[in-house]
Amino acid sequence: MKLVFAGTPEVAVPALDALIASERHEVAAVVTRPDARAGRGRRLVPSPVAQRAEEEGIEVLKPARPRDEDFLARLREIGPDCAPVVAYGALLPRVALDVPARGWVNLHFSLLPAWRGAAPVQHALLAGDEMTGASTFLIEEGLDSGPVYGVITEKVQPADTSGDLLTRLAFAGAGLLAATMDGIEDGTLRAVPQPEEGVSLAPKIGVEDARIDWEAPALRVDRLVRACTPAPGAWTVFRGERLKVRSLTPETGQPSEGGGPGPGELVAGKNSVLVGTGSHPVQLQWVQPQGKKPMPAADWARGVRVSEGERLGV
Repeated sequence: MKLVFAGTPEVAVPALDALIASERHEVAAVVTRPDARAGRGRRLVPSPVAQRAEEEGIEVLKPARPRDEDFLARLREIGPDCAPVVAYGALLPRVALDVPARGWVNLHFSLLPAWRGAAPVQHALLAGDEMTGASTFLIEEGLDSGPVYGVITEKVQPADTSGDLLTRLAFAGAGLLAATMDGIEDGTLRAVPQPEEGVSLAPKIGVEDARIDWEAPALRVDRLVRACTPAPGAWTVFRGERLKVRSLTPETGQPSEGGGPGPGELVAGKNSVLVGTGSHPVQLQWVQPQGKKPMPAADWARGVRVSEGERLGV
């Protein structure tokens, strides 16, 4: 089939590579979000998908909005049979959905109908899911509600961050998307409607959502930190300034109500930093002070000279 691939971030690149490598299909063009400002100089930088496509000499389309007439006209000129999508980052209007003869097929990083929305991996970790995966489905105008072509499963490891899990799903999902294109092309694959039960939503997690509540149980704090790593980054406040918590380990020591540190209370040792929660304490591993690079928590605590009884989150 002639394909137009739509995607933007690094997590979409493995799927693009799998389709480029396919001997059965031609990636005629790539659709991606416009260049964004990045780095200290705030220079305009093309998306990872745009950079990869340009390396392969593939035409890159960067519409400000997918309903822009210039973009739609070029899409019609290309005339794709199908348009695979991975984390494109913009809603596709009906006028664009109607162009490919076999529709737009999305690779979504959850086991649909669970976790429909922008942040499925983060919400799976927040909820403590033991199993997740990826699905390919035919895009409709509803939110991730279209019929499903195929799924793969992936076990969630106890220390997984959203970055860890998303990386594994990106590579495993690339094979699923390529196989889905093969099945659509040869007519062996049919999309099956999603069940009406088991629907859950995964809206984007903002910076305020990533603030740590030290009154919450240690398990909840651990899940939040892992779900928000690397983005948007779990954080708290220390001496009036924001402190990112990059990683921590729940402890099995004395609970807060049994004489251990209270919620947010710091206990700094020579090589460890404990923080109290609503249940058991957690041990900080890596933190990032405002305006500085990540560092081991013990080094940070020695540098700021944590006083007895000082708390995070105040």
